Amino acid sequence: MTDVSGTIDAETASDKTILGHPRGLFILFMTEMWERFSYYGMRGLLIFYLTEHFLFSQERSSIIYGAYTALVYVMTIIGGSLADRYLGSRKAVTFGAILLVLGHFGMAFEGNGSREILSYNGAEYEITLDARGGSGNQIIVSDQGASLITFSEGATQMLVDDPDAVGLPAAIAVTDYSRRTETEALYVNILYLSLALIIAGVGYLKANISTIVGSLYGFGDIRRDSGFTIFYMGINLGAWSASILCGILGITYGWKYGFGLAGIGMLFGLMIFLRYQSWLEGKAEPPNPAKLREKVVGNINIEQMCYLTGIGIIAISMLMVMNAHLIQPAYVGILGIFVFAFMIYYAIANCEGAERKRMLAAVYFILAQIPFWALFEQAGSSLNLFTGSFVDRSMFGLNVPAPVFQSLNAMFIVFFAPLMAMLWIALAKRKLNPSTPVKFALGVFMAGLGFMVLVAGMKLSGSNGLTAVYFIFLIYWIHTIGELMVSPVGLSAVTKLAPGRAVGMTMGAWFLYSGLSNYLAGVIASATGAETIGGQLTDVAAAKANYISVYTQVGYIAMAIAVIMLIISPVIKKMMHGAD
Repeated sequence: MTDVSGTIDAETASDKTILGHPRGLFILFMTEMWERFSYYGMRGLLIFYLTEHFLFSQERSSIIYGAYTALVYVMTIIGGSLADRYLGSRKAVTFGAILLVLGHFGMAFEGNGSREILSYNGAEYEITLDARGGSGNQIIVSDQGASLITFSEGATQMLVDDPDAVGLPAAIAVTDYSRRTETEALYVNILYLSLALIIAGVGYLKANISTIVGSLYGFGDIRRDSGFTIFYMGINLGAWSASILCGILGITYGWKYGFGLAGIGMLFGLMIFLRYQSWLEGKAEPPNPAKLREKVVGNINIEQMCYLTGIGIIAISMLMVMNAHLIQPAYVGILGIFVFAFMIYYAIANCEGAERKRMLAAVYFILAQIPFWALFEQAGSSLNLFTGSFVDRSMFGLNVPAPVFQSLNAMFIVFFAPLMAMLWIALAKRKLNPSTPVKFALGVFMAGLGFMVLVAGMKLSGSNGLTAVYFIFLIYWIHTIGELMVSPVGLSAVTKLAPGRAVGMTMGAWFLYSGLSNYLAGVIASATGAETIGGQLTDVAAAKANYISVYTQVGYIAMAIAVIMLIISPVIKKMMHGAD
């Protein structure tokens, strides 16, 4: 159990508080709320945008999605390190927010989308959908008219609902026609550039805004975990509202409206951060302002070079997202091993005694998050597609768009985060608070458990039936409670365990491994991919059976890892030397 005997550090305490916390926390709360509004508003639509607007395959879309969400976090180690050494967190967050505004507004330029052309007996027909977000029916269009189409069991034939309307037979064997996809290269490249801008923006903002939160509290301040949980509630308040508003706008009225609203949200966040920076009380300034003015190349000084590095991140990220299918898991593993080795080297070469052990404990938590996020981040990719195709989304007489269910996680966070924050403080006062390593083990176990519950729901509905919607509520609730055991607690642990001179770098490593987890999530999601025509599945039964197989495997693996983590938790707690 955790013994919390710390008091509020006099050097970091301030008379200017709100609800007992430094008032700077609430500016960071609002800034991050709007940043997450923009990020999750776009995220909920992205997988459907790729599969239904640009007509990428589910496998390719999942790999692109995984590479994008991985790079979003991987680049934070660069943004965190530049802030530690040169820029300071305030300048880094401001620059990141500007890039994010540009990226999110760029997503609103959608063009006309790709076209899927079917060739049969020398004639060509277009296959399209009559709705977005997994709710559309496949329509085949000819000069004579249009008709609904479906596919036979096993997808051996295309069945035409009204063959006379399009001048086709009622059934056509899939071997008797060919398909090709025509894309608008300009808008595909705008998509890649916009994603790259968002990647770079998050790289400069994400780790550093969390670092500022940590700087508001002194070592041993018992408000720290509570403060991070409040901050985390702000994150999810933005995610909750965005998933609903951007999801409904994007699916009901058009992609550009959902993406455009996400951009407006990020603009609000930037304006709030610029207006109230004084509330941070100098906690996020450059470590050496004079050094920023030193020349590096010609008339380019260090500060300008830090911003030019962001341009380089944009170019590299755009190339990597464009060629995500070429990135092999082995390359990602090598990066993970290299960063792990560097963190161990840093702990041994630059830290001593208790500080070294705390740093090694921080490295453990950075690694321990991987299985959780690899499963949790199915939410935006495979689980989002599953909800669109295999779930009965009828509620209160309405067919709820699939991206709206992305709001469940954030909604549960908003409701349960304050309760969890109060629970940790109440248990700490009674010396009953589970240690951080135990919380992590429980969180990973719940990630696996959530998928096992969903698999049970899928089996109850049969091979072709729709899964009851309450199983989607259940998996998001279970994952949310697990997330509250991992994410805010982990963010807090890293800021407590890392030496003050390396907090930004270590926080960057936390988000880098979050990114590697997201790439792994993309690989897992791609394994659930199935053949589509016009953005919709052709063989529902086979696709559902594949979901059951993949989700069962990852669920059992996660729960087994959690048991091992629980067994070694006393050792990790001892390494923390009272910083729990």
